[in-house]
Amino acid sequence: MKLSGLVGIAILAQSASAHYIWNTLIAGSTTSSAAVRQPINNSPVTSVTSNDVRCNVSPGAASQTVSVSAGSTIGFKLDNTLYHQGPAAIYLGKAPGSVASWDGSGANWFKIAEWGATFNPFTFTDFNLAQLTTTIPSNTPSGEYLVRIEQIGLHVAGAPQWYISCAQINITGGGSGNPSKVSIPGYVSASDPGLTVNIYNPVPTSYTVPGPRPWRG
Repeated sequence: MKLSGLVGIAILAQSASAHYIWNTLIAGSTTSSAAVRQPINNSPVTSVTSNDVRCNVSPGAASQTVSVSAGSTIGFKLDNTLYHQGPAAIYLGKAPGSVASWDGSGANWFKIAEWGATFNPFTFTDFNLAQLTTTIPSNTPSGEYLVRIEQIGLHVAGAPQWYISCAQINITGGGSGNPSKVSIPGYVSASDPGLTVNIYNPVPTSYTVPGPRPWRG
């Protein structure tokens, strides 16, 4: 086989092995895989206008809803490390009733954290990490929520890849905050500069994470 063919196979193998799943919820001092609506495989979502960008493609049902107090740590662990360069964010979606029966539809979502880029040299702050966490804003209203994490691989220019999971939580001891909310899909346009950017040439000198700005209460 020609060297070019071997190189091509190696690149494909590396690409496949570099896919990943957010499979474990971190909620306060608790971790849970049962609260996560587990993705069926590690393939990314590739359309920001598809309903799949909400909680992934036909994820499995979660068997647990974890209680966590406002002001506590929230986040996810990965089954790998973030090998693809790109931004990340954590959203909360307020369920209109029982979170176990909610599919995430409607303008109920707000961002609480994001990971963008640094410069000189250019890189994304989540690169090579195996978990991402933030804190639930203390003024978040109590109730049942989906917590959603996304990391957007930008390693193929013009073809962003979403790595997404949702988990079921019940926030206790919350406040009376009223963040602006968005629908997912609908929160980001396919033409957003943060998605269409070529991260290699020319090397970016600024970068804005797609979606609304984080609400911190």
